[in-house]
Amino acid sequence: MGRHVLVWDAPNVDMTLANIIEGKPTAHERPDMSVLAQWLVDHADGDAVEACVFVNVAPHVAGPMRGWVVWLLEQGFRVFAKPKHEESDVDDDIVDHLEARHAEGDLAAVYLGSNDARAFVEPLTDLIDDGVVVTVLGFAEYAGSLASLDGARFVDLETIEGMFAEALPRITLESLPEEGRWFEPRGRLGEPAGS
Repeated sequence: MGRHVLVWDAPNVDMTLANIIEGKPTAHERPDMSVLAQWLVDHADGDAVEACVFVNVAPHVAGPMRGWVVWLLEQGFRVFAKPKHEESDVDDDIVDHLEARHAEGDLAAVYLGSNDARAFVEPLTDLIDDGVVVTVLGFAEYAGSLASLDGARFVDLETIEGMFAEALPRITLESLPEEGRWFEPRGRLGEPAGS
């Protein structure tokens, strides 16, 4: 028995999703966090679970984001909110939280929702070396070395049933079906990209 901790890097997941859909994601296009909560509880097998969402709040989105934060709290998530100034980020706060939970001595499993290999490969490797079970939740084509981190399990967010209302327009060549797959054009022949 031990604690299972999810840390969700909301700015990174949102930015990656924006790259996939080529625009700012709407509520309908974002992952369903209630589905993620149930998935996490199912994978904890009765162990204690803590789910934390980390957000970096720019002044112009503080009002609209409040409703989402309240909803997350009602769903059982803890939320760490930090004001966004210039290059501020929540990566160090995520690492600090994981290190604090590990220092308590009962950390059995960590689930990281992020595609930021630069920020998280080293701290996750340290946890793996200490016997913590690590699962990375992200998008395979954007997760870099997090998708193949030695000793960790990688779960592509789109493979969690119900996480997204509809299939994302992804160009994933790493996991093609044996029979192949068509990719449809996003532009018109003969016209410059973005017209």
